[in-house]
Amino acid sequence: MNHAARAIVHHVNSCAVALQDSPRLGPLVRRRMTVVSYVGRRSGRAFSTPVAYVRTPDGVRINVAIPDTKRWWRNFTGAGGPLTVRLDGFDRPGHATAVRLNDRRAVVTVRFTGGRDDVAGGWPGRIRGS
Repeated sequence: MNHAARAIVHHVNSCAVALQDSPRLGPLVRRRMTVVSYVGRRSGRAFSTPVAYVRTPDGVRINVAIPDTKRWWRNFTGAGGPLTVRLDGFDRPGHATAVRLNDRRAVVTVRFTGGRDDVAGGWPGRIRGS
């Protein structure tokens, strides 16, 4: 990816994160978008990336469209690796595995590792309904 394309991607990602923090639009945006944080497998650097997600019974599923244009999901191929997913105001630890389905789609499956309350929509110390 060239410098101009990287700058555009960075700007779009920054806008997506800012929308999540918006008092008006934030609740709507957070229903389908979140930020995942992880350490790069080869670089050892920490990264945070906004993604669209769908909740599953034990975590979330992230569909990666046009996977050749994105690199982050490749950190989770094979045995996968740890990451955190920001949901409901909490960073939830999980284990992610990625599978490329075809040229147009890859899927990252995240299983939360924080226990049953985590998956059920609560979090230790959080009062349900708050």
